Amino acid sequence: MRIVIVAGSGSDAKHVAAISAAATSFGLDVIARVASAHKTPEHALAVLRQYDSDGVPTVFITVAGRSNALSAFADAAVLAPVIACPPPSDAYGGADVWSSLRLPSGVASTVVLDPGNAALAAAKIFGVTNPAIRAAVQAAQQAGADAVHAADQA
Repeated sequence: MRIVIVAGSGSDAKHVAAISAAATSFGLDVIARVASAHKTPEHALAVLRQYDSDGVPTVFITVAGRSNALSAFADAAVLAPVIACPPPSDAYGGADVWSSLRLPSGVASTVVLDPGNAALAAAKIFGVTNPAIRAAVQAAQQAGADAVHAADQA
């Protein structure tokens, strides 16, 4: 089981690293690639097809800002789940996130804005059939609940 993170450009490296760190904490393998739906669509398709067709259970996480065509582009090209995790932006008053939310029919990428939560969503997908990953998700959620409870008691 693996997460393939596809970033639209090298400038997304910090966001990719945050997703990768969270994903590995759940015991998931991570592969990071750079491929732009706008600038290198043939390369992007080749990357997507490489990992969607090799028989390894995969969740794709896309990282692209501005006009985030990468997520919908990826989802339309693969059978595996696609999670859009666009990097934060103040441009356009944050309205650029709409390109991740408004999708054509037959395209169903999900959107999770926080890198750690994008990895968590992928882990939950794998946890449906993998008890070890399910246990890691449960432990992470319990740790979060314990932290909230401790803060409430302080």
